[in-house]
This record gives sequence, structure tokens and C-alpha cells, in this order.
Amino acid sequence: MTDSPLDPGRREFFKWMAVGGAAALLPKGLFAAPLPDTGSGLPRLLVVFQRGGCDAASVLVPYSSGDYYRLRPSIAIGRPDPANPKSSERLDDDWALHPALRASLMPLWRRNELLFVPFSGSQDLSRSHFETQERMEEGVGPDAVLGKSDGWLSRLVAEVEANAGISFTATLPTICSGAIDIPNLPLREVPKAPFDGRQSSLLEHLYQKDPLAATVKSGLRMREEIADVFAEEMQAANRQAVSAAGFEQEARRMGSLLRHRYRIGFVDVGGWDTHVNQGAADGALSNQLGNLGRGLAAFRDELGDAWSGTLVVVMTEFGRTFRENGNRGTDHGHGSVAWILGGGLRGGRIAGRRQPVTEKSLLENRDFPVLNEYRSILASVLGRHFGMDRSALTRIFPGAETIEEI
Repeated sequence: MTDSPLDPGRREFFKWMAVGGAAALLPKGLFAAPLPDTGSGLPRLLVVFQRGGCDAASVLVPYSSGDYYRLRPSIAIGRPDPANPKSSERLDDDWALHPALRASLMPLWRRNELLFVPFSGSQDLSRSHFETQERMEEGVGPDAVLGKSDGWLSRLVAEVEANAGISFTATLPTICSGAIDIPNLPLREVPKAPFDGRQSSLLEHLYQKDPLAATVKSGLRMREEIADVFAEEMQAANRQAVSAAGFEQEARRMGSLLRHRYRIGFVDVGGWDTHVNQGAADGALSNQLGNLGRGLAAFRDELGDAWSGTLVVVMTEFGRTFRENGNRGTDHGHGSVAWILGGGLRGGRIAGRRQPVTEKSLLENRDFPVLNEYRSILASVLGRHFGMDRSALTRIFPGAETIEEI
């Protein structure tokens, strides 16, 4: 028996497996079948879940709203200005893109391979990370009892192809749990840097002979304690998800697996619970978005000609409050924004049901409302992508309606 030559993509994949030591992490049976090129035209899907609640009004900037700038004096993203690289990037007369996503996502937007659906999410008003994540992973409505259903991605795999799914997670999440045996493959994480107290030390030194020295020291300690509390909440909200930096590092490997072996993938990305020092064009959220955007662009490049039949859906459990809080961050909100990318997409547009962004239009005087229910978004795009009829969609998302505007 002679060896078959490998194309460059597969050679790269096997080199990663050998050098990176990932073979020890592979789930049992991952390579029970050979690694054929599954065909560039077959439909593929990657679902990216932003755990922690991503701030919709920073991703998709409602720059035509005066209330947006009035209610976010520290963290609003500047109106589009070609002369200012830190301003937002215009998408249409009302919406613009965060500058951290300009280099990675605007090429896809211009090729009509990207669209956004604002005012999206679950009708669950608990604003609980755990409850809303579970509901969106089970694919059920706001009145359903949690824990009674399997995951909607598992149901999708059952409709498409039994061995088509893989979860790029340390443990199998609810969304992939069900009758179909979906393997999970942990991604290698980027080591987290230890806390850097340099700035605190400099400030303490600066004020050491000042009457305010004790006040400054006390204030710095209080900030550290608050940050620790929110760090614990973020860790719980992330539920062992890879960081955005980790996603960027692993994106090509995920693309290789979806091109050569699997057709439906899931990955969760943590770090979106921005209660404190969220930042605007720069800062914590900007870094997260930059990493995620570059990872998505790398994933697209790795797919090559298979990108024409690939769909990527980026979703989060809820958005953030429209007003910034006293810590220059945002709190748990409601409506968010769904990102949909794909080579065969009719993109380059803002889709779904919308309304003017004003203080008066906020839900409970604090949040974006949900006008486009997440199951309806998914049913609309996945039905077309996989060529599924109404009965199949009902089995995956019971009770969901499709949205003509998407």
C-alpha cells in the first residue's frame, strides 16, 4: 500500500498534531474515520458563543443617536471619521463598526460576507449568565423549564449528519449534549499574565509625602478588591471558555478540522463581562474584539474554497446596559447583536427588525429590547444554509418563527 500525497492544508494539520502535542488531548474516536476533504461545496457551520454578555452598542455603534453619546460619556465609540483611526467605521446611515474590527471584518463586509442583526437575543429577562446561556444552548423559549431539553446544535447535527459535529471546548457544553455523540477537543489556552501592580506602586510613591497618601492607598486597595469581585463573576460567566486571544491562536486549527473532517463546530469565548473599565476605542473590550476579529479572519482564510459553503454565527447571552455605570463599564442588559459571516451570504447589510436608538426606546429605561429572537435568527439562516424544511427546523427550534428580513 502506498502513501497518498497530502495537500498543504492537511500537511499543516498533521504537523500541528505532531509538534503541538495535541494528540494527547484528542477525544476517543476522533480519527476513527480518515481525514478526507469533505468537499468545498458542502455546507459547514461554526457557532461562536461570547460568554459573559458582549456590549452590542460597542460592536455595532449607533452613531446617529445623540443619546448614545450623552449616556456614555467615557466609553462611547467616536462617530465615523476617515481622518481618525480610533473612530468607528461607517456601515450605513445609522450604524458603524468598532475600530478594533476594522482591519479584520471590513474586508468581509465589503465582499458581502458579513451582516449584523441588532436587537437580537433571548426574551429571558433574568439577566443571569447561567440561566440565559442555558436557555440559548437548549434552544428553548423564555417560558420553558430548563434542564428538560438537549442542545440545539446536537439536534442540528442529527438532522444534517451524525458524525459531522465537534465542540472545541474543555468539557461538552449543553448546546452539544444530546442523543448524538459529539466529541470535544480542548483548545490550548494563552497563559494569563499575573496582576501588575506597577501603576498602583507608582501612585503610592507619588503621594507618599502628601496629606492624601492614606486616602490614595485606601482607594487603590478598594479598587483591587472590587476588581477581584468582578473577576470572580467573570470567571463564573466564562464557564471554562477559551479567551479571545486563545481563539485567535487556535482559529486556523479549527478551520483545518472543519475543512478536512467535521462540518459543524462550536466554540465558546469568554471575557465579555465588562463591568469595570470597559474602554472605548482602546482598552479591555477593544482588545477582546480585536482578538476575536483576527481569529474569524484567520478561520476564513484557512477554509480556502470551502469558505463559499461555510457559515459562522457569533452570539452572546445578552447585551449590556445602554448607560455606562459608575465604574466606566456596563452591567447586564438584554438585547444584543448577532454576527453572521459566510462566503455564500447576502451580506454587507444590517438585517432584522430595528427601531430608532433613543433613551425613550430603551427596555425598562436601561437596555436594548429584543426584536429579533435568537431562535428565529438561527432558524432563518440555518434553514437556508442547510436546505432544511419547516419540519426539520421545528425539531431543532420548537415554536420558532423565521424572519423574512434576515
